[in-house]
Amino acid sequence: MAGVGAHHPRPIALGQVHSVALRVPFAHEGNCKVRGVARLIDVRHLGRERVIGSYELDGLLIDPGPASSVAALEGLELRGLLLTHIHLDHAGATGVLVREHPDLTVYVHESGAPHLIDPSKLLRSAARLYGDDMDRLWGEVAPVPERNIRPLAGGEQIEGFRVAYTPGHASHHVCYLHEETGDAYVGDMGGVRIPPSDRTLAPTPPPDIDVEAWLASLETISGWEPQRLCLTHFGRADDPPAQLDRVREALRRQLEMVERSDQREFTEWLTADLPEETAECYIQAAVPDQLYMGLERYLSKRAEAATSA
Repeated sequence: MAGVGAHHPRPIALGQVHSVALRVPFAHEGNCKVRGVARLIDVRHLGRERVIGSYELDGLLIDPGPASSVAALEGLELRGLLLTHIHLDHAGATGVLVREHPDLTVYVHESGAPHLIDPSKLLRSAARLYGDDMDRLWGEVAPVPERNIRPLAGGEQIEGFRVAYTPGHASHHVCYLHEETGDAYVGDMGGVRIPPSDRTLAPTPPPDIDVEAWLASLETISGWEPQRLCLTHFGRADDPPAQLDRVREALRRQLEMVERSDQREFTEWLTADLPEETAECYIQAAVPDQLYMGLERYLSKRAEAATSA
C-alpha cells in the first residue's frame, strides 16, 4: 500500500538482506531440489525490516516491492513476476527488473497492465502527492514492454497457481493460490500484520477503496481454504480464518471511526494501541492519514450513489 501525501521515516542503515525459507508440505531433505518452499525476502524498505516482503518460489517473484529496495533482489534467478496489484510498494520495481531480465513474464490484472506499459499517468498522479520525495520512497518506475505482460482477469491457472480477481483495496487486485502447498498470496487483501503481533490494520488508501467488494473478496479467499496467507505487510499468517476475520473487523472499526471523527482523531485512535516494538513498521506500511482519506472518499462516493439512485 503506497503512502498518499504522508510523512515517511528517513532511511536507516541497511544491513545484510534477510530471507526466510518457509517450511511447507512437500519439502524434502538432502541435496535434491526442494519443492514447494517459498522464500520470504524482506526488502527493508527505507532500511526498515518487516514492512515489505516479496516471495520467491521456483524463479517466480510475487510482488517485488519498490525499485528503491531492488538491491534486496540481486542475485535471484527469475523467470516471472506475479503482481497482486500495481501500487508502487508492491510493483514499483517491475520495469527495472524486466530491464535487467528481458525475458521475464509479468502477470498482472488486465486493468493494471496499461499502467505498467506506460506509467506516465501513474507517475504524474504520484508526483503531485510526493513531490521531491518520490525517488527516495519508490525509486525509478520504468515502463514494461507489452510483450512481457500476461494480463489476467481472474479464474486462470498459471505456473501452478490459481488466480482470483479480488477487488476492494484496488480495483485491479488479484490473489494467487499455490495449489501444491495451499499458500495464498494475498497482497493487501489480508491486511497489515507485523509479527510477532497479530494486530491487523486494513490498508485503505485512495482512490478506489470499496468495502463491500473487499468483504466479497475475503469470501473468495476463504473459499480456497488456504493453509497459509502470505502477506506483503508482513510475512505469513498460519491462521487464515482468524486472519480474515481480523481484516473484516479492522474494516468495520476503521470505517465507523472515519464516519464519526476527523483525520487527527482517527490517527490518534489508530496508533494508540499499536505494539511499541513494531509501531513504526505499521505506520510505514499503513500511513494513518492515507487510511482515513481512502475511507472518506469511499463514504463520499457511497453517499453520491445513494443520492442519485
